[in-house]
Amino acid sequence: MATVRREIRIHRPPDDVWALVRDAAALHRWFPGLVASEVDGTKRVITLRSGLSMPEEIITIDDDLRRFQYRITSPIVSNHQGTIDVIPEPDGSLVIYSTDISPDPMAYVFSGATGAALDELKAQMEA
Repeated sequence: MATVRREIRIHRPPDDVWALVRDAAALHRWFPGLVASEVDGTKRVITLRSGLSMPEEIITIDDDLRRFQYRITSPIVSNHQGTIDVIPEPDGSLVIYSTDISPDPMAYVFSGATGAALDELKAQMEA
């Protein structure tokens, strides 16, 4: 299993950043390439610009740790777990997006996608 870790510093208070990150139904607002994200309990379905839908399971939304974890349950991957942490810093927030995934070559795709998502999150939060 491959692991990808991307991080970015955002000059906004962690509670502000966390409010958007924790909103599972709002992922498409800051994750490029997604056009929808629908939530029903612990199930989320994201829809890509291509029209492909991918089911996910929400594992954790921890307001104390500011941690969001999910698992893609689509057969496009054999194993996946994503974790987004929002960590307080003196001048704002550190956001870490980690992904454990197999097959290993999918890590390249997810590395680019999660990096672009963090860039967009920063742009929106600092606008």
